[in-house]
Amino acid sequence: MKLRNTFFIMLAAFGIVAVSCQNKGTVTLSGAGATFPQPFYLMTFKSYFEATNNTVSYGGIGSGGGIKSLKESIVDFAGTDAFLTDEEMIDMPSVIHIPTCMGAVVLAYNIEGVTNLKLTGDLIAKIYAGQIKYWDDEQLKAVNEGVNLPHKEIAPIYRSDGSGTTFVFTDYLSKVNSDWKEKYGGDKSVSFPAGFAAKGNPGVAGVLSQTDGSIGYIGSEYAFAQQLNFASIQNANGEFVTPSSSSISIAADTDIPADSRCMITNSPEPGAYPISLFTWIIVYEELNNGKRTEADAEALKSLLRYMLSDEVQASTEKVHYAPIPASVKEQALKNIDRMVYTNKES
Repeated sequence: MKLRNTFFIMLAAFGIVAVSCQNKGTVTLSGAGATFPQPFYLMTFKSYFEATNNTVSYGGIGSGGGIKSLKESIVDFAGTDAFLTDEEMIDMPSVIHIPTCMGAVVLAYNIEGVTNLKLTGDLIAKIYAGQIKYWDDEQLKAVNEGVNLPHKEIAPIYRSDGSGTTFVFTDYLSKVNSDWKEKYGGDKSVSFPAGFAAKGNPGVAGVLSQTDGSIGYIGSEYAFAQQLNFASIQNANGEFVTPSSSSISIAADTDIPADSRCMITNSPEPGAYPISLFTWIIVYEELNNGKRTEADAEALKSLLRYMLSDEVQASTEKVHYAPIPASVKEQALKNIDRMVYTNKES
């Protein structure tokens, strides 16, 4: 399993990746966007090809890049960790959000000799705001009793690209630290006042592994696969929780709107990991864009239904994700049924 996950991460670093070296499929689909779900997508698109002979390619270029590619009709679908707001969709055809799996943003760190770091949301915000500069700061020591934190400068790492991971991370910081909310807010791109930039989850993981004293927010699957250390984070109930399939799923044990456009960060549920998230594939409700055939459209709907199947959802944990709740899956399938291909020739 470790070798398999490492292979996925190596593929992700090269951007656009086809799931099959031979285009034997009857239909070819393309997508681009979030790097966060890419290991799960590559695994699933490969098994979809084996089941249907339809080929799917996916470029891990960040949520912002994927949305832009969808708008420009370069791809059939976009992957995003940040749902589109009403304002963002105002100049687009009707958009459907399909949640595909759940995951988390973790705070991975590289501090020599430290393997059990605890953090609160407030402390994380202060680190990324440049207000806490050294690991032995009294505020950090207060929640890490018995841990030998060194007098070493903190090197926070953030995403340089437009990123759904950044959106989720900064949404969380905005909920737990009023100063962060007022000065920086939550978005796919934020002007971080301190630290170093790296492109994509693989970029952040690479810098972390080479920089003693660093900390970076990163998709949980990358941290697990690369065996990085990551912090336990205090949730809304005061519990210090590590991310797991169970603690991530608990975060979604709440009312979810029919279109699934909601954030589940800082969940009030006991035992919930506080920076949990849905990741979505977004598509247009009208599938006839003048370039796509009706067969292409049916293959796209088939792909989305396949991704929500019990078998595929059960496989999420193989690459360190969590399945979406049954109630969310049921509504997502109804939303797929809304996708249509209108004959525009007459």
